[in-house]
Amino acid sequence: MNEPPKRPGRTAFERDRARVVHSSALRRLGAKTQVVGPAEAESDFPRTRLTHSLECAQVGRELGATLGCDPDLVETACLAHDLGHPPFGHNGEAALDQAARAIGGFEGNAQSFRLLTRLEAKTVADDGRSAGLNLTRASLDAATKYPWPKRAGDAKFGVYDDDLEVFSWVRDSAPGDRRCIEAQVMDWADDVAYSVHDLEDGVEAGLVKLDHLSGADGWRDVLPVVVEFYLPDAEPAELEAGIRSLNELPCWPAAHDGSLNSLAALKNLTSQLIGRFCQAAEAATREAYGRAPLTRYDADLIVPRASRVECALLKGVTAHYVMNREGVTAIHSRQRALLLELVEQLCASDGQALEPLFRTAWAAAADDAAQLRVAVDQVASLTDTSAVIWH
Repeated sequence: MNEPPKRPGRTAFERDRARVVHSSALRRLGAKTQVVGPAEAESDFPRTRLTHSLECAQVGRELGATLGCDPDLVETACLAHDLGHPPFGHNGEAALDQAARAIGGFEGNAQSFRLLTRLEAKTVADDGRSAGLNLTRASLDAATKYPWPKRAGDAKFGVYDDDLEVFSWVRDSAPGDRRCIEAQVMDWADDVAYSVHDLEDGVEAGLVKLDHLSGADGWRDVLPVVVEFYLPDAEPAELEAGIRSLNELPCWPAAHDGSLNSLAALKNLTSQLIGRFCQAAEAATREAYGRAPLTRYDADLIVPRASRVECALLKGVTAHYVMNREGVTAIHSRQRALLLELVEQLCASDGQALEPLFRTAWAAAADDAAQLRVAVDQVASLTDTSAVIWH
């Protein structure tokens, strides 16, 4: 690669972090909705995929540092983990998976890897092929939640077949499907950030009522969602114990009315929950591995079962009261149809409707399957807003 001279004193992981921060893929996350869209919120400031990524990075950087991980490496992984996120969240992911069924499907994590190593314009090899952001092997490995290609029995995967060459280089000498501890820290930071902050956005939007969650009735419809989507092996007794633990927290507000004191109490709740989840993981990991710095494959992150149960309960609250609320099914149906029609029309245009970056890739595609992947790449790159405008 034709790399510019390195700045004296800057580490390779600092450089990787800077490349992700300055990438266009990260900027696009600012117009991709996290959970609550601006029209649904009582506040002007619901979270986007970008603000979620920044919050995930802050949580991951601090947790990683307490364990001895390189903080820039963990932050890079956290900032990069959602870059492949398509328009309309997981609903958009399902639509593009349907569109790409004949070529191996679509998966947001595999798309993130593709962006980092191929699609994002930064470094071009001597043979003219893009190397994406040209990050270090360690950063790419840390950003990989699911270090395996698509396979039977796994809904999630981390690489498409046509990206296996660079993936094999990243995973060279890695122990099977095991994730490095930096990737595990990133994954837990992601869970913590979105379970807590999505709850906060749901409360701000008036869709989640904290006073309703103070009794059993408020949780009754949440529990099936938790078991179906987040913690399939959960026992009723441990879910009940998790609800009691959350309700008995001194920081858990009785209600929320948008006043100054109420807003402060809600912010305090998010801070306390993040600290609770991260400190529990740090303590359990240190108990298992001691006080030495833990990096790469020296250790696994230990997250106590009780913490996973509480985190899953918070996810379930947002899923039930926000994502599965009345009227959402019709919205999701329209969004999926929109993305499917976009892919179809881009292919019908013989690549002429693509942006120049993807038009070049279309022209170089060897066959119809490769061209379909280019069209899917183009649609996945769009924001919620631009997808509607393009359609």
